[in-house]
Amino acid sequence: MTRKQRRLTLIAVAGVVLALATALTLSAIRDSIVFFASPSELSLNPPPPGKRLRIGGLVKEGSIVKEGLLIRFDVTDGAKSIPVRYQGMLPDLFREKQGVVAEGTLEDGVFIARTILAKHDEYYMPREVVDALKDKGVWKHNEGVKK
Repeated sequence: MTRKQRRLTLIAVAGVVLALATALTLSAIRDSIVFFASPSELSLNPPPPGKRLRIGGLVKEGSIVKEGLLIRFDVTDGAKSIPVRYQGMLPDLFREKQGVVAEGTLEDGVFIARTILAKHDEYYMPREVVDALKDKGVWKHNEGVKK
């Protein structure tokens, strides 16, 4: 085998190894990817049972019910609402009419949250939540802001 053939063989083997490593990495992280959906999207296209996902929107006014560490509330995007059940401590910024993202699974029409994320300042919300709220006409980013 000539030097050129050995070099091409080495490059081909390295390419195959790199492709295999990429395929293994992507298949390993596929199960840990969590997708985002608004309540309207979930009502139109419900996920399969047990599928992890994130929902986002606003905490519906008057929907928070606390029973010890069990908290029930509704997440709304202005058009549709999804009931959420969560067991644990809520973030300090969690309250009615504020942005929230919940991660968990949808079971029998109730979202069972494993994690609750509240926005970290007065105006922060994930881009997907903002887009969903803008689509429904309920986004009020600069309302009451003094400049």
